[in-house]
Amino acid sequence: NSDCYRDEPKVIDEETLKQAIEEQGPQGQAGDISKNEGIQYEDVLQLRLDYRNILKIYHLWHFTSLTKLQLDNNVIERIEGLENLTNLVWLDLSFNNIEVIEGLDSLVKLQDLSLFNNRISVIENLDALQDLHILSFGNNAIAQLENVLYLRKFKNLRTLNLAGNPICEEERYKTFVTAYLPDLVYLDYRLLDEQTRETANTKYKYAIEGMQQTELQKQQAMEAQKISNEELQLHKDAFVEFLNGPQLFNSMFDEDPDGEKLALLPGMENKTEALCVQIFDAGLTQHAQRMAEVESFFTCSREAVADNRQKAAQIAADFESSRRQVMEMHQITDVELLEDHISSCQEQANQLFETLMSLELQLVDQLEDIFKDFERNISDMVGGFIEYVQGIYPFCRDLENQHHEQQLEIALATLEKVVKNELEEEIPDDMAMLLVDKDTVTNAVSASHDTHLLKIDNREDELLTRINNWMSGLLKSIHDEEVKRNRKRISEIRNYVSYVKDELEDMRLSEHH
Repeated sequence: NSDCYRDEPKVIDEETLKQAIEEQGPQGQAGDISKNEGIQYEDVLQLRLDYRNILKIYHLWHFTSLTKLQLDNNVIERIEGLENLTNLVWLDLSFNNIEVIEGLDSLVKLQDLSLFNNRISVIENLDALQDLHILSFGNNAIAQLENVLYLRKFKNLRTLNLAGNPICEEERYKTFVTAYLPDLVYLDYRLLDEQTRETANTKYKYAIEGMQQTELQKQQAMEAQKISNEELQLHKDAFVEFLNGPQLFNSMFDEDPDGEKLALLPGMENKTEALCVQIFDAGLTQHAQRMAEVESFFTCSREAVADNRQKAAQIAADFESSRRQVMEMHQITDVELLEDHISSCQEQANQLFETLMSLELQLVDQLEDIFKDFERNISDMVGGFIEYVQGIYPFCRDLENQHHEQQLEIALATLEKVVKNELEEEIPDDMAMLLVDKDTVTNAVSASHDTHLLKIDNREDELLTRINNWMSGLLKSIHDEEVKRNRKRISEIRNYVSYVKDELEDMRLSEHH
């Protein structure tokens, strides 16, 4: 390890990554093809970057399929740059200079995490990693035994290493950890035996029972909040959040203090809620239909690509079979016969190229037809919902106009009673300040009315803008992904046929020599 630190500490760069992938990637023929096609970072599943004197984690955002990453035995001081590695299952950051656990929130699939031999003093910031099975904090600076309590939330944790930390020197260390982490199987490389468990359970029984009650209440509150958040997200995805109640009506008074006072006048009530609920119900129904259409589109597209790939694979396999026979003929002494076989195979390679490109063209046309059908269907759905919404919102405005007229009538009638001293019920002081004269009342009611109409207009505009943006964004992303897929496929075909021709040409040249 000391040899690695003689060089200057460095940031992960493109050169480091290419070198590591070439060393660890496929070798021989598969490696040659891989080099010709270029390194596709998003296809790499495992990556070893150990013993490279790395100080800063960088340039890893393209490795979205990565499941295993080794960054051990470097000089890394901070966990960062891992946000896009959402498929990571195994991460080794041991033997570095890390002081704080951070930057792991997006790695929700992580099962095995090693931070062995760093400078960590607090176990924290792992809440998102609920699938953790194996966790190593050995040889760090963890001095407070209460750190272990944080790990109770990880229900899948079975193996824990804390050996070499100051907490291990406490007499109660083993029983404390065993009692508070009852599902643990291995602690510090050793299997936890039944006697240790019984001793631990007896010693901490009452403390744990109290903690379990508190945890249960927290868990119930979190689950209720999660359900509420999921419901709200569904409503947002349907573009109708907060339209299933009086929120639109109430929001009209957010920037309308005078209107809030006027709403307290006797006889005033909210009638817009029923209309909002109609939009809300229609929105959820339409959202479900749109999602079904989207799923149907992607299913059809995937099936078309898979079917096309299968046909292409069979054609390529047949060609490979005959090509191998030619490649094995290098011992033939009849040069003319060998030349005939090589020429024939080259012709087959040209034919293979034409056939595979033709197949790809057929797939492009097929996917284009599927996309056009989808675009038409989704546009009709969105257009229908927009039409429905635009039919409802005028009723909201009509209700607001009626509300305005009613409010003005009641306000002026109340003013008249105040002037004549005939008002029986008490009115708040801030309301009394409005009921001074007819102009003050009329201006306040009109200003309130304008604010309310603006709120209704804005909510309608927001809904229509968001659903249109969603549709155009979806269609664009589908188009962009198809262009990317097509380019990648054409590149694969070109590189493979080029590789085959190069091999045949090399064979011809060697025979001539």
